[in-house]
Amino acid sequence: MDHVAQGSMSYDELRSLIAHRHRALPGRLRQIAEFVLDHPTDIALGTVAEVAERTGAQPSAIVRFARAIGFNGFTEMQQVFRARLVEGVAPSYKARLARMKADERSTLGRKPAAVLTRFVTEAHTALDTLVQSISERDLETAIGILAKARDIYLLGLGGSYPVVAHLAYVLRKLGRRVVVLDGIGGSIGEQCHAATPEDALVAVSFRNYYPDTARLFPELVARGIPAIAITDSLLGPIVEGADVVFEIHDMPEPALRTLVAPMCLVQALAVGLDLSEG
Repeated sequence: MDHVAQGSMSYDELRSLIAHRHRALPGRLRQIAEFVLDHPTDIALGTVAEVAERTGAQPSAIVRFARAIGFNGFTEMQQVFRARLVEGVAPSYKARLARMKADERSTLGRKPAAVLTRFVTEAHTALDTLVQSISERDLETAIGILAKARDIYLLGLGGSYPVVAHLAYVLRKLGRRVVVLDGIGGSIGEQCHAATPEDALVAVSFRNYYPDTARLFPELVARGIPAIAITDSLLGPIVEGADVVFEIHDMPEPALRTLVAPMCLVQALAVGLDLSEG
């Protein structure tokens, strides 16, 4: 395995490398890779022993993982994650999460107003993280794909369906041709039968990934249809083959996944498309 020169790799490059090598890693190292991608702040601030405890692995396995992706050891890999914190990309939810946990232990924390406060706090955090993590380049690329599309196919089932339903509503208001792949009135396969490389696909899927979304996405990509993926992990089933991937992390211990961030993202894509053609 080639060694990574210290300081030569950015956080985004490291995440892409881990996602690329994930399938080739042994089982325990794959488990560590998934934790590393999902908990970057814990990697930046934790010791080898703490990370090992969180992942259920031995400390030596954490070191082996770092070496497997090209570092001399955990500390060298950790510097990439710490640089992310210094650059201000880390989410601001740690203090908020601690406050919410304290509130939940009190009688007041079980009142409806406190529940509302928690959801609002999680929504604020999700939006803060969205602004920090989504690049202008990816937004422009995605809008370019949509602008060239004859028809825009939308795929998002189960808990992701409200996101594509909202995107369909906005796009139709703006005069775009939209096909929502929901299986209503027939099979999803029949709904996307006419899709060609002249169209575009927007797929939304979060853990636990809806099986039909995971099955259909690679089939459409294999047909050459440009694809935009909105998901919560680079290891998710709608990443491989996508032209643009928007990764939206959930809070580490959410009461319930908030859809505020993906809703805001798809609305920005739709309105950005309209502005680009104005």
